[in-house]
Amino acid sequence: MSFTDAIKTCFRKYATFSGRARRPEYWWFALFLFIGSVVLGFIDGALFGTVEVERAPGVYDVEVRSVLGRIFALATLIPALAVGWRRMHDTGRSGLYLLYPLIVMVGITTFLGFAYGFRPLFSGEFGALIGGGVGLIALLAALVLFISPLLVLWWLTRPTQPHQNQWGPVPPKGAR
Repeated sequence: MSFTDAIKTCFRKYATFSGRARRPEYWWFALFLFIGSVVLGFIDGALFGTVEVERAPGVYDVEVRSVLGRIFALATLIPALAVGWRRMHDTGRSGLYLLYPLIVMVGITTFLGFAYGFRPLFSGEFGALIGGGVGLIALLAALVLFISPLLVLWWLTRPTQPHQNQWGPVPPKGAR
């Protein structure tokens, strides 16, 4: 599957979460998303300029007003999720595995919120969260949170299952 074929396929299957997607379809579309974001970031900077924001006395950040980039991200969110979902199916896993880091993040936030209250969590007082046994559990959960996106990335790189699975038959090599 070529770069353009993958893009056409992903937009044609805009919100299709069933079936399977081979590695080239997923990774060509991921490359398209990356290139589109970078190019639109430059265009946004040229068209809408930048804003210098003072974060602290003497500490400045430069922010780009990202109008086109945000529109692109919004327009490609569903096909990106759909092709990732189908890619997980192709490796023999449920598409929910794609959301594993998000599930871990929500679980950690909920746990810390119930253990310490949500005020220190949302105000950024992380020092108050690392005390006692709950702090040890929080550190282990942070390790899981660090590993979870890497695990999902590894799952996305796995080869196609060579036989039909519960999500459908093996897609042909040049699937369109």
